[in-house]
Amino acid sequence: MHAPEALTAERQVFVTGTDTGVGKTLVSAVLARAWSARYWKPLQTGAADGDDDTGTVATLAGLPPERVHAPVRVYRDPSAPERAAALEGERVSVADVLAARPSSAGPLVVEGAGGVLVPINDRESMLDLMAALGLPVVIAARSTLGTINHTLLTVNAVRERGLSVAGVILSGPLAPHNRDAIERHAQVPVILQIPPLDAVTPAAVQDAAQALLTAGAAG
Repeated sequence: MHAPEALTAERQVFVTGTDTGVGKTLVSAVLARAWSARYWKPLQTGAADGDDDTGTVATLAGLPPERVHAPVRVYRDPSAPERAAALEGERVSVADVLAARPSSAGPLVVEGAGGVLVPINDRESMLDLMAALGLPVVIAARSTLGTINHTLLTVNAVRERGLSVAGVILSGPLAPHNRDAIERHAQVPVILQIPPLDAVTPAAVQDAAQALLTAGAAG
């Protein structure tokens, strides 16, 4: 298996997922806690349902206000940014996000909305934003049936845009056969496996962050 593709010295990454609901926000909280990083989710949808990933990560990772960057846009509908913005009479673009990009100094965890091909507008997708930011990518994925196909597709899409894959983090029941297949076929390390949690709490995030550090993935 190949060694992890290069992380920036400042430990800056973009967290994407193989699907919605695969644990991107939990993964982002774990990375932010492990690295004492800043956190930024540029595009937040689902506010009408109470979705607030920025607040969730700040609480779970114990981030002080100075390490939490506000979203560029927050939309009420829990759909892709293209539709969520359109429902409010808006159109958001990669340029809008880049104009609000935080300072490049120090560790930073950027969380995307949905998967890599989720549309931001009629011409741009989340992958276009990832390419514009140019950060190494951490892929959040399920550990269960179907994850091999979804993860390999995501890895390939990311690499085709010239971005490096820093690693995959699996959430769910331990499945060594799926981990092995992802590492062999994608030639990318699974840097952490998060087992099912009775409750997603700051303590659980701290435990996962410590496991990441112990494994040397944050090194």
